Amino acid sequence: MKRITCGGDSLTVLLQANRQNRQLVTDGDRWWQTSSGEYLTMEQMMTTSDDSWEARLAALWVTLDTMEAQAFISSMDAMAAELPHDAAIGLFERGAARDSCGFPALAVPLYKAALEVGLTGLRRRRANIQMASSIRYLGDPQIAADLLTAEMQAGSDELDGAVRAFLALALADLGREREALAISLTALSTYLPRYNRSLARYAQAL
Repeated sequence: MKRITCGGDSLTVLLQANRQNRQLVTDGDRWWQTSSGEYLTMEQMMTTSDDSWEARLAALWVTLDTMEAQAFISSMDAMAAELPHDAAIGLFERGAARDSCGFPALAVPLYKAALEVGLTGLRRRRANIQMASSIRYLGDPQIAADLLTAEMQAGSDELDGAVRAFLALALADLGREREALAISLTALSTYLPRYNRSLARYAQAL
């Protein structure tokens, strides 16, 4: 417990670390710590002019588990509406919001649209991973496997393990369990403190 001043009031609060933001939980209220150390309500976080769009987006994502699904989606749509209507980032984030709230069928077209208009960077890879995962969940593991197999050839970054993990799920759905196991173990081998080469070699032999 910690005593802190929020909006001029001295409150005893529970301080929780939550991803990029620090969250205060008072009597039913939630406050978020900005990079400057100030504590704001979510409404204030979403409207404060000196916070960048990406910072406000990150603040919104932190609320995913505390907001009703439709309220979260509406808030994300409002964020996206600040960008040009066909902005790839906005389309992607709207898709991700729907996906995270349990509406994969609504997410897939938005992922596709974002990629079609030139989504770049880490979001491009996230879009392919998330779209493939949703497509698999919706009953087409072959398309998911094809997308993720292609993604494995599209360069290497911090999401390599995620690409392999979701590809393994798609392959398992297709009855290719041994291949799925090999891909999973290959991904795991990069995270082990020892035996990396041995595990990777045995995985390739499966």
